[in-house]
Amino acid sequence: MIALPPGYELTDDQSRIDVEATHAYLTRSYWSPGIPLETVQRALANSLCAAVRHDGAQVGFARVITDYATFAWLADVYVLEDHRGLGLSKAMVAALQDHPRLQGLRRWGLHTLDAHGLYTQLGWKGQATPDRMMERVFTNLYPVPA
Repeated sequence: MIALPPGYELTDDQSRIDVEATHAYLTRSYWSPGIPLETVQRALANSLCAAVRHDGAQVGFARVITDYATFAWLADVYVLEDHRGLGLSKAMVAALQDHPRLQGLRRWGLHTLDAHGLYTQLGWKGQATPDRMMERVFTNLYPVPA
């Protein structure tokens, strides 16, 4: 486990995940702008989540979508701007990778635009067989009000 700075706490207790705070960040993120609160609620309810809290407020979040047997997908990793540079993302991802329910999986996946350096430190690398990866992408799914 990666130590957090004093005053920060990491939790994977679903009852302590702040859905509204997560929604507030995700709706302004580059990967899910305008995402509806109901979609975030459903996503979190069906994921293994981790959050970092500071002074009673959630300042970071990450989640894993998984079958708990063979595969995990890391998603929605963020730390609020005023709390970046303290190793909080690294601690959340490491805690999820080390989670007892996620051991022995065959494959983990993620998409990232700009955090390759973070994930490389935690054992991630480019896809070994990119020619085998396929996806269906639906852009502009969450219309952002003008």
